[in-house]
Amino acid sequence: GEFQPGARLPSERALADRFEVSRTSVREAIIALEIQGAVEVKGGSGIYICASPPTSRIHPLLQIGGPGPFELLRARCLIESEVAAAAAESRKDADLDRIFSALADMRKHMDDKAANEAADRLFHLRIAESTGNSVLVQMVKAMWDQARSPVWEKIEQHFHTPALRVASQNDHQVIFNALVVRDASAARTAMKAHLERVMGEFAEAWR
Repeated sequence: GEFQPGARLPSERALADRFEVSRTSVREAIIALEIQGAVEVKGGSGIYICASPPTSRIHPLLQIGGPGPFELLRARCLIESEVAAAAAESRKDADLDRIFSALADMRKHMDDKAANEAADRLFHLRIAESTGNSVLVQMVKAMWDQARSPVWEKIEQHFHTPALRVASQNDHQVIFNALVVRDASAARTAMKAHLERVMGEFAEAWR
């Protein structure tokens, strides 16, 4: 009851300071409230309390719990960076062919979000497969599969743009180039930079 319908919430930074949590935690909480219909996020303006009260029934997928989008991205950054480094050392020419095919599909479907995302996922899985380690493949697959929660999908609605797909394509090309020349250090650095950039894009504050 502190904020009336139509009122604008304080900034993410102010809410993070007030509740002594990270701004990414505030971001995920706001997205969860948006899914429930409690707030409306207006890009370039801020977060506003909805005029009508939200349903008392919480979205069933929000009750399951599990890692949030930023927690997943941090885990991917740690794990997939090392996967890329290992792949640079162990990959075969046939692996490069499969990785390049996924990269080409990403470029081909730059204007088709769903097809581009499927090729993006395949690109990362092909890199994991080229390590020859089935456990790493399962880990990468599991992390991608978990990134399908309602909170993740709502964040993507706000921040996944054609420009983001172009930037990811460029990142992936750098990763691929490192794999071609078997440069484990460069592959690790390129993968880490790619995932940190995505995390930074998703963490940009609403104005």
